[in-house]
Amino acid sequence: MPSDAWIDELLSPPGRAILPELASAEVREENEIRTIDRLRGRYAPELVRLAITQSALRHRAKPKFSRADEMLFTAAGLEQASSERMARHHAARYDAFAPIRDLCCGLGGDLIALAESHDVTGVDRDPVHARLAGYNAQVNGVGARVAIVCADVADVPLSPGDAVFIDPARRVDDRRLRGGESEPSLEWCFALAARVAAMGIKSSPGIAVDVVPHDWELEFVSEGRELKESVLWSPSLRSSARRATVLPEGHTIVSGSGANVRVRASGRYLLDVDPSVTRAGLVDELGASIGDCWKIDERIGFLSSDAPIVTPFGRPLEILASLPWNLKRLNEALRSLDIGRADIRKRGSPVDVDELQRKLKLRGSRAALVVLTRVEDRPWAFVCVNYLLPPS
Repeated sequence: MPSDAWIDELLSPPGRAILPELASAEVREENEIRTIDRLRGRYAPELVRLAITQSALRHRAKPKFSRADEMLFTAAGLEQASSERMARHHAARYDAFAPIRDLCCGLGGDLIALAESHDVTGVDRDPVHARLAGYNAQVNGVGARVAIVCADVADVPLSPGDAVFIDPARRVDDRRLRGGESEPSLEWCFALAARVAAMGIKSSPGIAVDVVPHDWELEFVSEGRELKESVLWSPSLRSSARRATVLPEGHTIVSGSGANVRVRASGRYLLDVDPSVTRAGLVDELGASIGDCWKIDERIGFLSSDAPIVTPFGRPLEILASLPWNLKRLNEALRSLDIGRADIRKRGSPVDVDELQRKLKLRGSRAALVVLTRVEDRPWAFVCVNYLLPPS
């Protein structure tokens, strides 16, 4: 049986009937065994199995795709797919370029965004993902601008005028590749970039920054305070050396100012800087753009101030207690502040969070955030609460 035969099953009349039924509120409230038993009275058992799997994937995809209930997914494809917000952020770089080739297009996340304003060729060697990319493009109303090629990207002819976006696989045959490995490799992607007009490479947020050529831009992107990806932009798409971007709003900060923020003891507030900024090494640039703030340690990505800092690039925290790291003293501080629930956040600290959580003696009525870090190269602890804007 062909590997994509399950797609035909789900696109058959019974398949098109069962999937909306599984999305209903009544089915979501049932337990899975009751749902399976009820559906098997009207549908073939294999179709029921496929539909339940697909319904679960659609549910997981909703934070990424506004039309998830109409699209089709695989677990591996969904894991690596760019969300709509990320894909549109990528696509904005290509406004001045055509034609565009989306290599390793997967199930079509970036392909769909690129095709909103360009003709795009999507290439993937996996026949299932190639087919899903075409189907999902149709569902999202851009199928007329999309051509799909099922082939190894190394075998696809490219022209000097082509612009390329590539999201190399970080999972092969259900096996996650280790470290910074990908297929094709970054080295292969860099070599290909020399043959085309422009290139963007999606990579992991853990990329070793020293592998990026000096004339490329390295961008780190976070969404909802979670660092999601790095993107490498070739010289024709580059606008700075380093960039940090926060989605969904698309706020961005770039290198190049030569800023150098002073270091001093913490004030009343702490700014928990977004991970995209710390990963991009742009804490000084952020501090300089805010003004009237400082770092608490030369190498740690926190900023401090005497007034709350409200910025899309960080979470403002009010400091209730500041003390050198010591478990006994921390417990005393938590007890005196009536803290009964504590989340632990660490940056630059070797303390084991799970072990510390077990050793904290929490008996109060308030919640707090315990920040473990370094101050002037000394282990330090802050007890904080989220700063909330006063009502307007």
